[in-house]
Amino acid sequence: MKKLINLTLGISLAVALLLGFSWGMNRLENHQVKSDNAPKQKETLTIYNWGDYIDPAILKSFQKETGYRVNYETFDSNEAMYTKIKQGGTHYDVAIPSEYMVEKMRQDNLLMPLDHDKLSGLQHYNSSFLNEPFDPNNKYSVPYFWGTLGIVYNDKYVKPGSITSWNDLWQSQYRKQIMLIDSARDIMGMTLASSGQSVNTKNEAELAAAQGKLSSLMPNVKAIVADEIKTYMAQDEAALAVDYSGDAAEMMQQNKHLHYVVPEDGGNLWFDNMVIPKTVQNKKAAYAFINYMSRPEVAAQNAEYVGYATPNQDAMKLLPKSITQDKAWYPEQAVLNRLETYQNLGPDWTQRYNDYFLEFKMTNQ
Repeated sequence: MKKLINLTLGISLAVALLLGFSWGMNRLENHQVKSDNAPKQKETLTIYNWGDYIDPAILKSFQKETGYRVNYETFDSNEAMYTKIKQGGTHYDVAIPSEYMVEKMRQDNLLMPLDHDKLSGLQHYNSSFLNEPFDPNNKYSVPYFWGTLGIVYNDKYVKPGSITSWNDLWQSQYRKQIMLIDSARDIMGMTLASSGQSVNTKNEAELAAAQGKLSSLMPNVKAIVADEIKTYMAQDEAALAVDYSGDAAEMMQQNKHLHYVVPEDGGNLWFDNMVIPKTVQNKKAAYAFINYMSRPEVAAQNAEYVGYATPNQDAMKLLPKSITQDKAWYPEQAVLNRLETYQNLGPDWTQRYNDYFLEFKMTNQ
């Protein structure tokens, strides 16, 4: 019995020692994991941007120059980006929202105010693209790209020079020949502009009238699509499309018969912007990236790759004149004066725009 007790004590002691050793190793391993992760977090920059919206070579050169490892994620709408940042599941260091979303995000306390002493490139930007109403004094944002909403037409099916207004889309000769970008704000805004109304209206009667007019366009609509609109138009699938200037540039590179028009009756002038969300974990890397993208040579390289207009006036000096003198991408001031930037409408009015557009889309089923 005594031997059994001693054996049991011995086994217990051995188990205790093993448990103690295992506990100690676990503590050591946990400490090592934290120690290994800490510097990696400090060396990583997490960016949240639209798809295919930066030259990959720029990310590589930024990493090589700064030593930061870039974690690059994409979104397909401002609303999707807003929701994910608000949920806080991923700690983004830099995001690229559009103008009305910058306004919404700052109002909802989701953005870090920018320390202008840490920004080294604001002097390169055209002053007409700074201090916009959605972000006075650029307290929260730095311009990234800008552009317009317009009409793409194929000269195989449309006479050059015959498309000058949004109202031209309603011509009966274009039955089942128009593709629309799948965006409530843009298509409702286009229709409002075609009737001389503001793209930011909060007048119920004007919205209802716009929805009625939009419904009358349906016989001419071939499809309402998202990014695939670029492929369809490049492959001669439709005579006309309502889309963004940058998408139009990409289509036109693939199909010489495509042309882009900014309608004379107004519409949308949009801005995408670099911001630092409150989820930021690496402020130093965030400022390094914004400053890097503000360099004229980098901004010019990015503009050539993406196809959108750069707000960086010093970058424009480095771009080919065939780009900067093309009025489709860099419209004259008289044209810009007729355009409006989208404002944050608030949840109620945003829902009304969405509901009217959804009602329109349902008739296309």
